[in-house]
Amino acid sequence: MFTGIVEELGEIVATAPASLSIRGKLITSDAHHGDSIAVNGVCLTVTAVTDDVFTVDVMGETYKRTALDTLKPGDQVNLERAATLSTRMGGHLVQGHVDAVGEILRREPEAEWETVTFRVPEALTKYIVEKGSITIDGVSLTVVAVKGEEFSVGLIPTTMQLTTLGRKRPGDPVHIETDIIAKHVEKLLEAKS
Repeated sequence: MFTGIVEELGEIVATAPASLSIRGKLITSDAHHGDSIAVNGVCLTVTAVTDDVFTVDVMGETYKRTALDTLKPGDQVNLERAATLSTRMGGHLVQGHVDAVGEILRREPEAEWETVTFRVPEALTKYIVEKGSITIDGVSLTVVAVKGEEFSVGLIPTTMQLTTLGRKRPGDPVHIETDIIAKHVEKLLEAKS
């Protein structure tokens, strides 16, 4: 479980058909074999740690459901260690289980922030509500508007500076994880029918 508060921008060091190696000085400071780390919002298991680089295995299914296969050495990624029972809940409950790959449609700079609009598969739209929580590339955000298959969030300067969302452009893919509570409520209501 994660909070959606990115701890560090990591750098892809190496890619292989079934693994990624990522440099992250803060993340590796206490990382061990078997730990869960969110990489752009995808929960992955550490298989090795050497100095400030950790390696994670990536299954074919994960590559199919995410955009991790587009990463190359030198790319930056959002990193977050798994939450503990003493972790502050600054974001919201994030599983690290990506629902779909969305796309950035447009960026609209304002005086002190930026509004970014995304498109998601139609099947996800029922879980996205105005003022609700959403995770984009592992970043916990609040939805400001929803219209059909599009939704918008506001990015403050800190989020743009400390996450990859400040560098992504229209057309770029992003990992979308909707709020788990909405999915559980839906399942419970279906069971009552």
